[in-house]
Amino acid sequence: MSQRRVLVLNGVNLGRLGQRQPEVYGATTHAQLAEHLVSTGRGLGLDVDVRQTDHEGEFVGWLHEAAADELPVVLNPGAWSHYSYAIADAVVQVPFAVEVHISNVHRRETWRHTMVISPYVTGTILGLGLGGYDLALAHVASTLPA
Repeated sequence: MSQRRVLVLNGVNLGRLGQRQPEVYGATTHAQLAEHLVSTGRGLGLDVDVRQTDHEGEFVGWLHEAAADELPVVLNPGAWSHYSYAIADAVVQVPFAVEVHISNVHRRETWRHTMVISPYVTGTILGLGLGGYDLALAHVASTLPA
């Protein structure tokens, strides 16, 4: 199977997976998640590049890279999902994007219910834990040409 490149972009605070609120986000670290997604992607014929940043401008730059290279993106912007119009404007330019949230944001604080990025992505997966990333990669693999 030919390899197809996909960016998995994780935003603010996701570098603290395994340490931050394990009752919400689990015990898996971001490094373990990245390793798992690269392996899962390989099995799906995808070349997965996992990145994480706490800097909004860097995240926007990665989305511009995806837009320029016409790469699909799986993204979890973290709290930026609720207020970053800069990221929303960048996502609009990406040809195919799946938004993932580990928790069901609609079962959490009211401020998390507003999602400014969701209207501009291909689809959103939320509340399925880290398995949401696997589903997103499977969807990307099934949608991209071989």
